[in-house]
Amino acid sequence: MSEAALAAPPGLAAPPRGGHAVFWGGAALLAVALIAALRLLHNDYAWFAGYFILQYVVLASAWNLLGGYAGYVNFGAAGFMAAGAYTTIVLRKALGLDLLPCIAAAACVSGLLGLGMGWLTLRLRGVYFAIATLSLAVVLHTIIVNWDYVGGSRGAYVVPSRDTAPFVTHGEYVFVVMLVLAVLAVGIARMVEKSRLGLGLAAIRDDERAAEAAGVPTLRLKLIATTLSGALMGVAGAPLPHYSAYLNPEAAFSLAYGVNAIAMPLIGGAGTWAGPVIGALLLGTLQQAATVMISSALNLLVVGCVLVAFVALAPHGIIGLFRGARR
Repeated sequence: MSEAALAAPPGLAAPPRGGHAVFWGGAALLAVALIAALRLLHNDYAWFAGYFILQYVVLASAWNLLGGYAGYVNFGAAGFMAAGAYTTIVLRKALGLDLLPCIAAAACVSGLLGLGMGWLTLRLRGVYFAIATLSLAVVLHTIIVNWDYVGGSRGAYVVPSRDTAPFVTHGEYVFVVMLVLAVLAVGIARMVEKSRLGLGLAAIRDDERAAEAAGVPTLRLKLIATTLSGALMGVAGAPLPHYSAYLNPEAAFSLAYGVNAIAMPLIGGAGTWAGPVIGALLLGTLQQAATVMISSALNLLVVGCVLVAFVALAPHGIIGLFRGARR
């Protein structure tokens, strides 16, 4: 890929570079402060609520790599999440592996799944691509329901490891693991946005035919995006069996994953690395508040109401709202 190929699209400025050390240092300090604050609460539910929100930070950031930067809407997020979760179940049952190697394996499995999906569907555009990704999730659900080794429709139990030192509880352990994954996912999204890959994906989103005419290798860049996106979605789902200790297809392929994966970047600001983080923090917190004070059945209602409000009042999300106010 030549320098000219990614610099050619008209009206598209080169992304700013640098600031990576500041980002990683700030993220590390913020993570340590968050762990210390939750330890002071001495409340197990705080760890699991934090895990819930951070899981969506990873999922929304992963969806944004393809849907936000390249403009290809993926309705199959739940399928990739489930692929990561069931990779953990298979490896735990077959080899007795702990969570960390299962996360690495889930990234490989879901990344390859994303690459395969991209190879088969990325020649489609618009609603046809979206329907194809939804079909993938349906196919995976059917396979899991009929696969007795992972429990089929009955589900499967995962006995969490008792050795979680230096962490005090299992809840703290899975929270810290998901916190590290969230920082990595956001960092990867930020690096993509500030790279030539991000510039090429932005050109595809703005006008794919013009990008092709300018020499941008559109199919190659989209395949990279689907692979990265799929891998990170699988990573988001890999700790799920350890988090809940039980998983069935209904929970693994929950509609909430697919809806939140799309709604959170849109509300925060799709096409930016910070947008999915803001959307996940906002919607995740509101859903946890609804679960505690009313019922978890209202979670999707909360998402729907907030999404409708933002589509009407701030169609470019919170990031777009602030950028508009600064002009």
